[in-house]
Amino acid sequence: MAAWGCVAALGAARGLCWRAARAAAGLQGRPARRCYAVGPAQSPPTFGFLLDIDGVLVRGHRVIPAALKAFRRLVNSQGQLRVPVVFVTNAGNILQHSKAQELSALLGCEVDADQVILSHSPMKLFSEYHEKRMLVSGQGPVMENAQGLGFRNVVTVDELRMAFPLLDMVDLERRLKTTPLPRNDFPRIEGVLLLGEPVRWETSLQLIMDVLLSNGSPGAGLATPPYPHLPVLASNMDLLWMAEAKMPRFGHGTFLLCLETIYQKVTGKELRYEGLMGKPSILTYQYAEDLIRRQAERRGWAAPIRKLYAVGVFSPFSFSGVAAPASDNPMSDVYGANLFHQYLQKATHDGAPELGAGGTRQQQPSASQSCISILVCTGVYNPRNPQSTEPVLGGGEPPFHGHRDLCFSPGLMEASHVVNDVNEAVQLVFRKEGWALE
Repeated sequence: MAAWGCVAALGAARGLCWRAARAAAGLQGRPARRCYAVGPAQSPPTFGFLLDIDGVLVRGHRVIPAALKAFRRLVNSQGQLRVPVVFVTNAGNILQHSKAQELSALLGCEVDADQVILSHSPMKLFSEYHEKRMLVSGQGPVMENAQGLGFRNVVTVDELRMAFPLLDMVDLERRLKTTPLPRNDFPRIEGVLLLGEPVRWETSLQLIMDVLLSNGSPGAGLATPPYPHLPVLASNMDLLWMAEAKMPRFGHGTFLLCLETIYQKVTGKELRYEGLMGKPSILTYQYAEDLIRRQAERRGWAAPIRKLYAVGVFSPFSFSGVAAPASDNPMSDVYGANLFHQYLQKATHDGAPELGAGGTRQQQPSASQSCISILVCTGVYNPRNPQSTEPVLGGGEPPFHGHRDLCFSPGLMEASHVVNDVNEAVQLVFRKEGWALE
């Protein structure tokens, strides 16, 4: 029955979006100006914003008009942010500074790279692996991203395939016609970084399995696979995501599911992660809180940041197992913010609870006491074509699209506030905090 309570809550949110949604055409931003500068503020804030990007600030490559209005309220007459702001996205196939430049051009306000949190950004905290030789999987600038995260000894899947061409046998066109000499000079791999979905899944799945089963020496092999296996760090658990197609596309969460299933089937044991990050992991929100704190320190704001406001889009996949139009995974924005709020409440009253792979790596105790979720209706969801919230056929429970290592609580799917767009979200927060709507 609790699951159907979640369905009802999502249906109610759709109704609010139906009444509140407005058409938004993309606009180009004004010339970039700096969002914040070092120096004292007249009224130090005790709150900060965690802003999702897709569906909240931009749609595709166009800025949502309400975002421009919101930043005119967030920035003072000197071109400085009035409150600390970070941008949180589960994207990972782009460089951090490139995403900051993209946002600067769209919002007309210079965004620094350290205000942008990509799905794998919290890997910077795993310093014990930064000197180890790590196999990295993903696409785009994976080597640059891994190095930017602090990993100094990285090998890509393509480099591993070139070193051991006999490992990649699925594509007949890429099979060698002759048998190469065995290599004994390839350094042992000491861990695996999963930054995002790769292009050739069959190659990445095969070679990652080879590394795990051989304890980092895929050219040699082992009679008995080691367990625990080599450390694995993964980011972006989104099972599905929506592009221009009518049906959802596989996300990195689907790739992780494939890897976990293959490992379980081959070894009879569970694939374990040393770290899971990206929304909705608590680790990502802790990392965001730390960046908010650092922004406040740079501005000379002495008052601690007590409240975080996480602004995200309405993105529920229908519980029949077919995804409704959405820009993200339903477990990402609202669920992640509420999960972090729950963590903060428990930490305040009972001390920080023990967490799994997505758990804490904070370098100092949290000063925040709450994380308030705000749902905006400018995502890809079309209020003129609402999806059914009827129970699934046969009366069974709806499928859970979150990651295996996340527990599901339907109550965490309900946003604290539902508003039309990010501009209304900023106004709502300013009113709650007693701030002037400049």
